Amino acid sequence: QLAESGGGLEQAGGSLRLSCAGSVERYNMYAAGWFRQAPGKDREFVAAISRGGATTSYADSVKGRFTISRDANTLSLQMNSLKPEDTAVYYCAASLELGAPVDVSRYRYWGQGTQVTISS
Repeated sequence: QLAESGGGLEQAGGSLRLSCAGSVERYNMYAAGWFRQAPGKDREFVAAISRGGATTSYADSVKGRFTISRDANTLSLQMNSLKPEDTAVYYCAASLELGAPVDVSRYRYWGQGTQVTISS
């Protein structure tokens, strides 16, 4: 019900834009977020946005470099000044919670993930 696109291989300092198409019914009624998981590590929060887009949350590690945005059916993540430590599988997710939740357990729907690899 959620499908990510836009991952790939990029050099450090470069940019990528991830998109997530939501076929969840009334997708615009859900908060939405991006998470990532590097090999051998737990899935971690990256960014989130509230239903109407007025509220956003960012992990400290990406603040000032990544920007989350949404329209009616698409969630986006603009990633600038990429670093090798940004390498991970990136997942989009949808939550019924209010605001822009940061906890992975508060998300009900998940995409399959898209690989982002940043070379030094």
